[in-house]
Parts: sequence; structure tokens; C-alpha cells
Amino acid sequence: MTAYHWIFLALATVAEVVTLLRVILRPHRDPAARLAWLVAVMVLPGLGIPAYILWGDTRLIRRRRLHGLAIEAALPRPPVDPGGAAMVAASPWQPPFALAAAINGLAPTAGNRATIAPDNRAAIAGMIADIDAAQASVHVCFYIWLDDDSGVALAQALIRAARRGVLVRVLADALGSRRFLRSTHWAAMRQAGVDAREALPVGNLVWTMIRGRVDLRNHRKAMIVDNAIAWCGSQNAADPEFRIKPRFAPWVDVMTRWNGPIARHWQFLFAADWMAEGGDDLSALLTAPLPLCGEGVVAQGIGTGPTVAYGAMNACFAALIHAARRSLTITTPYFVPGEQVLTALVSAARRGVAVTLIVPRRNDSRFVAAASRSYYPSLLEAGVEIFEFLPGLLHAKTMVADDNAGIIGSANLDRRSFELNFENNILFADATLARDLAARQQQWLEQCLAITPAMAARTTLIKRLWRNTLAMMSPLL
Repeated sequence: MTAYHWIFLALATVAEVVTLLRVILRPHRDPAARLAWLVAVMVLPGLGIPAYILWGDTRLIRRRRLHGLAIEAALPRPPVDPGGAAMVAASPWQPPFALAAAINGLAPTAGNRATIAPDNRAAIAGMIADIDAAQASVHVCFYIWLDDDSGVALAQALIRAARRGVLVRVLADALGSRRFLRSTHWAAMRQAGVDAREALPVGNLVWTMIRGRVDLRNHRKAMIVDNAIAWCGSQNAADPEFRIKPRFAPWVDVMTRWNGPIARHWQFLFAADWMAEGGDDLSALLTAPLPLCGEGVVAQGIGTGPTVAYGAMNACFAALIHAARRSLTITTPYFVPGEQVLTALVSAARRGVAVTLIVPRRNDSRFVAAASRSYYPSLLEAGVEIFEFLPGLLHAKTMVADDNAGIIGSANLDRRSFELNFENNILFADATLARDLAARQQQWLEQCLAITPAMAARTTLIKRLWRNTLAMMSPLL
């Protein structure tokens, strides 16, 4: 061997040792993930080391993370609603609400009104109506914004609002909305006076990949109007035909319109994102008197991501699952749960809770679809009922427990939502809203194929190997 070979071998050995030490010492990594990365780096160092550098750490660029942490710590929390705390304390849902409160420091609120939009197009129409009626401010955040009918209609409504003097602030994820950010509609919004910014800008791709993870995104979907109305759910600024992936259409989402103090929780999460991207200080909006609506829904905002406690979102889902006593119905387009949620689901089914899981039959991610099906046998064996939605991609992220409480928002039951992305959900306790959301779930259920244990077992050895391998790789985040 020449001197160059020895130098290369020494450098490769040092790189492997340093990477292995990072895998072992990295905080917030479950044993399965550590073991998976250790095997990958030791067995295939030529692939494992670069892969770990790119995807091994769930890290935001250090300066952006520290800036976000400082902003969230300094932002005032909305005024505490004593009525919300009292109602939660007297309910069986106190544990999940207490856990949610520990994430962002946002206390439960009472006196909210909530309605569920009939479908995707009705949700867009409702948001546009609220924008057109806005008097003071409109704040919008979307992961994906397309220049289709819905996306353009929203942009035009925001332009109208800005031209009549409403303060309009817009965040769109730099990757999810990359085409729209280069469109004439984005430019027109800015020319009309809309303060429009990219969320988590990529900049120099190589430099960003070295400093952090490019695929760590702002996956939130939210709109706040006049500091009193909030929209929450799974829908992006796009038509249900979702023309960037038309063969999986229609995209079936659910959006809820909220009126009341919960809007301040949404405002807090938007303010944290907005100010982290260089926007103006929105602190004053958080301390204004709460917009009370009398009797109504108890609700609490949950915002997770790299600037809050690790594993916060999956802990919230698991807490609600553990609190269920009679029934639990879940919809998610991407089902790759961590051990915490998977164990909670199996435990719930075994203690007699009627657990129903609804996922799309056709998924825009082949890898996720395959990994999801690897969990079917153990879930079915425990008594979980699994249904696959047939007419399109069911993109709604919902959970309803005992027809009395639930979670709705942007987070999927997958490790990307749990460990990587910025997400926003609302945890609520209200029989009327829970029944309304359960009724929507029932409509989807009627368009599903029931998966039986025999169907789950009827697969080839190659398929089973493929599915289980992908599920095994899910910790490699």
C-alpha cells in the first residue's frame, strides 16, 4: 500500500469512529435507532457515514434553533383562562391537557366555538370569507401553497385585505411551497403590501445540509384573523385535485374554524415562527383581552418541533390514547408510529377500547405505505380494527376518544411529525365537537375497505421482508 492509501485508511477510520461516538452520545435517541445507525455505519461505512451526516441528527441549523428558543422563551403567554383549567381538572382528560400545557406553556381555554368545514373547497371559501371580513390583521402559515384555483384565490383575498389596510403576514415553507414562492402570485402579494416570508429558507443547499437537515420543515397549517378567529386542520393552500400528485387525488382533508381564546394559542405559535424568520414583534397581540364566546369548547394549542421538548407530539397522542375508555378512532395519511404510540394503541385495544385506525389505500409515499402495513398483524391481533380509505388520499389527521375529546391538526402519526417537523394541533374536550368529528370519520369509514387478519397475512415473503425492513429503518431519522 502506498502512503496515500494509508492516509485514506486513517481518515476513514477516524471518520467512522467519530460518527460512531456521535451515534452513541447523541441525546434524544431511542435504543432501536442507535442500534440501527451503529449497524449502518459499521457494516456500510461508505454509505452509513454520509447518510448519518445528512439525516442522522434531527437538528435545525444551530443559530436558527437558538434564535427560536430565545423567542419562544421571551414571548408572553396569553392570559390564563380559569374556566378552562377548572373544566379540565374535573374531566377524565386532565392528563393529556396537563402534558400539552407543559410543552408550550399554554393553558386550557374555555368558551370556544368550533365548526367543521364540509370539505376542502368549503374550507378555502370559509377562509377567504374571513379574510374579506378582516378588519385589523390576517396571519397565514402553510406548508404547501400551490398556484392552482384554491391557492390563487387565497392569494387574491390576501391582496384585497392588504389593499384596504389590513396587516397581512404570510409564512410559506421554503421547500413545500417552493414553486409558489417563485410565482407571480407571491410577487403580487408582496407588491400589494403583504409581508410574505419563507419559513426555514434553504439558501445554499450544500451548506444547509452540512449545518442542519434540509428535510426538517415547517409543516404547520394555520390562519388567524383579527386575533380572534383561527383555522386548524390538515389542509394546505391547494385544490383537492392536488395537481403535483394528481394520481392520488382527491386529497381529503378536514379543517376547523375556531372563534374564541384558542385563537391566541394559534397566534402564539405563529408569532414564534414569524419572529424567528425576521418578522416584526407580535407580543402585544398575545396580551390583549381574551375574546370570550360564553359556553363552548375547552381547547388547547400544541406546537411541536426542534425548539420544544423532544418527543412532545407523540407523547400527547399517547396520553389521549391512554385516557380513552370506550372508543378511539384515528385517521392519518402516514402511519409509522414510534414505540410509545404503538404500545398505547395495542394496550387500549387489549383493555377493551374499540380502536379504529383509518389510513388511505393508495399513498403518495410507497415507503410509508409499505412500512404502515408491517404493523397490521400485531395491531389486528390486539383487536385494533383497520380500514383503508378507497376514493383518494385521506389526508386528515384526527383522533376522537369516547366521543368526548380529540386532537386535530397538522401532525401525522409518523416519526417525521413526531421528531422532525414543526407541527400544530388542537387538543379539545367537548361532546358536540367530538361527535361532529366522529360523524365525519364515519363518512370516511363508509368508503373504506376493512382489513382482516387473513388479508394482512396474505402476502409474499418478499413483500413481508420489504415492509418489515422499511419499518425497521423508520428510526433512522
